[in-house]
This record gives sequence, C-alpha cells and structure tokens, in this order.
Amino acid sequence: MAEIIASPHIDGVKIVRLKAFSDERGRFLETFRKDWFPERSWEIVQTNRSDSRAGVLRGLHYHFRQVDYWYVPHGRIRVGLADLRRASPTVGASQVIEIGDGLDLGVFIPPGVAHGFYALTDATLTYLVDNYYDGTDEFGVAWDDPELAVPWDAAAPVLSGRDRANPRLANIPAAHRP
Repeated sequence: MAEIIASPHIDGVKIVRLKAFSDERGRFLETFRKDWFPERSWEIVQTNRSDSRAGVLRGLHYHFRQVDYWYVPHGRIRVGLADLRRASPTVGASQVIEIGDGLDLGVFIPPGVAHGFYALTDATLTYLVDNYYDGTDEFGVAWDDPELAVPWDAAAPVLSGRDRANPRLANIPAAHRP
C-alpha cells in the first residue's frame, strides 16, 4: 500500500510514496488509486503523456477547475510548485520534488497550485486529470518569477515560446488568479 504524505510546504499537495514489488521477472507497482485521496470526490477523465529531453522546463501552469496527478515511469524530473491560491494558508509558498527513476513517487496537485517540471534526464511524465482539456482553464506564470522563488536549480532551461511569455504573478489580473 502506498504512503500518502501531505506536503509540509503547500496545503493540499500530496506526495505519494509508492510501494514496488520486485522479483526475478521485474517490478510491479500501483501508480494511482482514487481512494488515496478521499478528501476530493473526483473522476479521472483524461490521461496525458509528456516526453521531454534533458534540460527542458515546462511551466509554470495552473488551473481553476482541474486536479493533476503526476507520475514519471521513465527518467527523472524536478517538479516545481507554487501556491497561488489567495485563500490558502500557504499562499506564496513554493517547493520542488524530484520524481522518477529510483524514486517511486507520485504527486497530487490541487487547483490553484502552479506546477511545472524541469527534466533532469530524458523523461516521460504521465498525468491524470479530472477534467477534459479546456483552454479557458489554462493559465501560466513565469517559471523564474522572483516573487514565487521556485528553487529549480536550472540555469538555462529549454522553454517553449508560450512558457517564455508567461507573465510574472504581479502582472496577472485578479480575475485570472486563484
């Protein structure tokens, strides 16, 4: 059975320590169970896969109506999180969590928590969401915003044009802030 650990930095974020079973044939592990998160009534409606080369940084993105659950079956990434929720007891907090090869971890990310990742190696991220993709619920904030101070430890990451253009938190209109 997995161990569910509440983030000590961001309210509502959960780190899931997965339990692997190994023998001469290989390994088996459950990567997700709905009952690990009883505080939220949700249904997984879409799963996605993102493949990235080492040095790629994706994010920071956030949603008002979508939960993400992340797992890395191949490679290693550094997950960056920042709490943008004005009503949260941990508003403004940030943290990084390494997941992937050798680290059997999953990450539960609630709405309003900005999230992204930096690929430490070539990596595959799978993520489960509780709403279908909706461009009207897709927002971004600058990955290197000093107000958020996400400790990426990434000097010159490869970014998409969209992520390079994400505004700083101070420049996001109130209606677009959780």
